[in-house]
Amino acid sequence: MEDILLKPVINSVLYSMLGFGILLICYYILEKLTPENTWKEIVQNKNTALAIVFAAFILGISLIIGFAIHG
Repeated sequence: MEDILLKPVINSVLYSMLGFGILLICYYILEKLTPENTWKEIVQNKNTALAIVFAAFILGISLIIGFAIHG
């Protein structure tokens, strides 16, 4: 009985970690493709436009990863 309840929880945690790892890899690739350090530009220079673009990027990639994992 415990296996029936435990298996979905384990799968959920594993797929969440997989999705987060893929998201970090995508962010790292985008960070390398841009000419400046985006985190520094957003935090120190308060570049709101860049923050909005990166938020949209993260949401878009998250949706793609979520739909791909969900099936």
